Amino acid sequence: MLHKQSMKVMSVMFLAAFAGGAGAAGFQLLEQGSGLGNAFAGSAAKANDASTIYWNPAGMTQLPRLAASGGLSAVKTSFKFNDKGSQVGVFGAGGTAGADEGGDAGGWGFIPNAYASWALNKDVYLGLGIGAPFGLKTKYDDPWRGSAQSNEFDIKTFNLNPSIAFRVNDLVSLGAGLSWQRIEADYYRQVSVATLGLSRVTSHMNLSDDAWGWNVGALFTLSPSTRVGVSYRSAIQYHTDGKVKLSSDGSALGEGTAAALRAGGGASDVKADIKVPDTFIVSVNQRLSDRWDMLGDVSWTGWSTIKNVDIYRTSGLQNGVRAQRLDTNFQNTYRVALGATYALSDAVKLQFGVAYDQTPVKKASTRLTSLPDNDRTWFSVGTQWKPAKEQTLELGLAYLYVKNPKINKNETTASPLTNRGTVTGEYDASVWILGAQYSLAF
Repeated sequence: MLHKQSMKVMSVMFLAAFAGGAGAAGFQLLEQGSGLGNAFAGSAAKANDASTIYWNPAGMTQLPRLAASGGLSAVKTSFKFNDKGSQVGVFGAGGTAGADEGGDAGGWGFIPNAYASWALNKDVYLGLGIGAPFGLKTKYDDPWRGSAQSNEFDIKTFNLNPSIAFRVNDLVSLGAGLSWQRIEADYYRQVSVATLGLSRVTSHMNLSDDAWGWNVGALFTLSPSTRVGVSYRSAIQYHTDGKVKLSSDGSALGEGTAAALRAGGGASDVKADIKVPDTFIVSVNQRLSDRWDMLGDVSWTGWSTIKNVDIYRTSGLQNGVRAQRLDTNFQNTYRVALGATYALSDAVKLQFGVAYDQTPVKKASTRLTSLPDNDRTWFSVGTQWKPAKEQTLELGLAYLYVKNPKINKNETTASPLTNRGTVTGEYDASVWILGAQYSLAF
């Protein structure tokens, strides 16, 4: 119990430093270590530093006796909605007539990571990784035309990943790890309550849970110039719980009004099950010459674990009744990346990368205002500098071109208390990522 409480305290401290901003498709975060300048190509094969613990723990066998790595990525998302005939009305009819288009729902997110590995002997390595593999934040100007569907949505995760690696022989290394992962989500939207004579009421739902997962990997050194890596990270099942609270004009509701809203399906305890996806990666790191390295990989993410998210009430007059369904209908995705590294000198390397990253959101009718995602194309550059033999500093910059996401999300119902209208339009979307990673090896 004490150990679990200590992990929760650590996760709260870590989450406090992290504001979600999805850098990869869906709400996955690829910013887990070095490699941004290569668009994270070759992630399971390169084993350059201790961040291999996340991508492929078998890569620890390629590191010196002691290795540590830490970094921070700054992610700037932009999601600007252009209305194309959304069906909204006055409060109580699914939205706000005359409200604007919500401004830029994107913003800045900061994603830290830290890793350490050490060799028990020449063939067995232990490691520990800390990161945030999933995250997302969207926040619109309030009110906007889709306020009844979402004003703000924020997901944060914390992943603690102890690992072990074993060198079978000069050709094959194997690795495995456990993941203790925590998730926290906050969801704000306008509630339709015109029947109660209130001008504006906001619903704030918060959910959280922690759960366990695992990962495995293998690294094949086919020749001094060729490495192939494969890795798998399991899905993680959460059984979240929390509360939904209501406020009016920035103030808590009076007891009489709160009681009326509870009777109509308002404030209560809530729960929801969600399974974050598993991932599978195949990577290659090929040395072409003394100066050039090529990197590539194909990854698969099992987003179909999230077909929809049903949120149920667990207290009050409507205990056991579904409060809301998020119809995500996510589909499995692929990501393909290709990178190159050029050794400008013994101390300086230049990095380049491109990638194509599929979205799990396949239709305008299933795209959420809280997740206006679409397919992404990465363009990355970076540099690696070794001020000393045991030190490496890596800087990377990536621009993600996001094909304009179209939305036609219909959440119209007959009841004024649950009618969230139809949001129809298109987003201008893009993502910038700036990252730094510092590594030591002895």
